[in-house]
Amino acid sequence: MSKPKPLRKAVLPVAGLGTRFLPATKAMPKEMLPVVDKPLIQYAIDEARAAGIEEFCLITGRGKDSLIDYFDIAYELETTLKERNKLDCLEALGPSSIQAGSLMAVRQQEPLGLGHAIWCARAFIGDDPFAILLPDDLVQSEKGCLKQLAEAYNETGGSVVAVSEVPREHTNRYGILDVGKDDGHLVEVRGLVEKPKPEDAPSNLSIIGRYVLTPHVMRHLAKLERGAGGEVQLTDAMAKTIGEVPFHGLRYEGTRYDCGNKLGFLEAQIAFALQRPELADGVRAFLPQYMEQK
Repeated sequence: MSKPKPLRKAVLPVAGLGTRFLPATKAMPKEMLPVVDKPLIQYAIDEARAAGIEEFCLITGRGKDSLIDYFDIAYELETTLKERNKLDCLEALGPSSIQAGSLMAVRQQEPLGLGHAIWCARAFIGDDPFAILLPDDLVQSEKGCLKQLAEAYNETGGSVVAVSEVPREHTNRYGILDVGKDDGHLVEVRGLVEKPKPEDAPSNLSIIGRYVLTPHVMRHLAKLERGAGGEVQLTDAMAKTIGEVPFHGLRYEGTRYDCGNKLGFLEAQIAFALQRPELADGVRAFLPQYMEQK
């Protein structure tokens, strides 16, 4: 097998309304909600950079311009911090900058589904392989989830998606794999089904918000065919590439927090705070008093 084309591009769909977090998201994108002291969008960008990604495309909507502003240079703030010799604060701003020309944004003007959002990035993707990161899915791991996917992609070529097992009764919430060969790490994907009923699900292996895809999927997305929920489903388009390119699921190492719901977001706050040396002892000290409350 020839060496796969290098993975250098990532698409981040961030056009959602964030209704589960109203009223906070009335005036700010949900992707700007912080886990400890970094917004969700920053975690996604950091993970992508660690995987070798060099070019980023945000799929935005109305009211989401602050996501683009966040990665710009804040001249007034940086000047003030320098004048006040707050070098630690200035250093903390470093990861929130992206090299000029490496970030673009595209508007998804109608909420027609994840597949439609990815189709909106067609000019950015071109003929290159690309990653997709959904910032709502925050993965805590020693090696970034996308880096794990990128390494698998370099071995297998084709498409690779991050997968995890879900309770059988929850298959109607996810894209589910029809599984072929399975070595406990890499899974051959024979088919994909979007949100099947538990009794119809071919397995309980679900896709989470991390993908490495080849540009083959764009040809199928371009048809804008509606699927589950009347939306253009990425899962449906990916399923049609099976047989055209190798397709695998990766049982990634790490813990996923669904920050698209309040409980998952709160759990992520605690988990990531406990990873911080300057916070861990304090968090462990105050948690028991809340656990004892009835």
